[in-house]
Amino acid sequence: MLRIAFAGTPAFALPALDALAASKHRLVGVLTQPDRPAGRGRTLRASPVKQRAVQLQLPLAQPERLADEAARAPLRQWQPELLVVVAYGLILPRTLLELPRLGCLNIHASLLPRWRGAAPIQRAILAGDAESGVTIMQMDTGLDTGAMLAQRAVPIGARMTSAELHDALAQQGAALLLEVIAQLEAGTARPRAQPAAGVSYARKLEKREALIDWSASATQIARQVRGCNPWPAAQTLLAGTQLKIWQADALATPGGGLASNQAPAPPGAVLGLRDGRLVVACGEGLLAIGRLQVAGKRVLGAAEFARGHALNGLRFG
Repeated sequence: MLRIAFAGTPAFALPALDALAASKHRLVGVLTQPDRPAGRGRTLRASPVKQRAVQLQLPLAQPERLADEAARAPLRQWQPELLVVVAYGLILPRTLLELPRLGCLNIHASLLPRWRGAAPIQRAILAGDAESGVTIMQMDTGLDTGAMLAQRAVPIGARMTSAELHDALAQQGAALLLEVIAQLEAGTARPRAQPAAGVSYARKLEKREALIDWSASATQIARQVRGCNPWPAAQTLLAGTQLKIWQADALATPGGGLASNQAPAPPGAVLGLRDGRLVVACGEGLLAIGRLQVAGKRVLGAAEFARGHALNGLRFG
């Protein structure tokens, strides 16, 4: 049995925290970020990890930063043999990395060295990767550069969103974490350096990246819709009003069921309703939209949207 401390903040970290809490090991304390303003009222909201730690009645600390000794004091008091870090959001100084005798483990949501950085899940979908995965690594002072202890691949389905991939990787990461901890405890873990080839960086997703450019290909836009779901949600304009696209596919069949003699349409033009989906012209190919949402309204299926809008001459963007 090991004394393990945990550092994490968002929902992605919860499966790992739950797995450790249910294991034979002793959770000696939890680090998470301070409560932050959220929602329209900007009221302070506890992180998902804090909420779970309170439910589990675990010792809890919420330092603003870890640069000074006072902020690091709780971790020293807990005397962990191992620190598990999952999407914590604060940089751990070398003094903390070296504090536990077994070091610090991190669950990273990619197959390193691909997609180091802040948004590996979204970037994998936006890039059209066929698979993602999780890596358990030993933390060092670099940005996701530590030695790898285990990896597990997860295929990215043709219609998988960032939300769905997020949940799949969180569960796989928790299971793999327990396997690696067992290896560390037994002395059989074999860390290996990340290869120098194949390094890429997943910069943080920005809201402006959600705006659809209809001159792009239907394939690119479909990836954008999936990669930006749930946040910031792919969006376009409809007569000056924001319109969010929640589900869409690039049509595989030429014409998408439209008449073969129909003249080419400008990008963003709505060509009609086919098989319950809105068909929209793109710079290359056609996009079939299944679910969408006018700003301030509820999410609609394409057929329901079409009943409230005259599609003839309608154009997005």
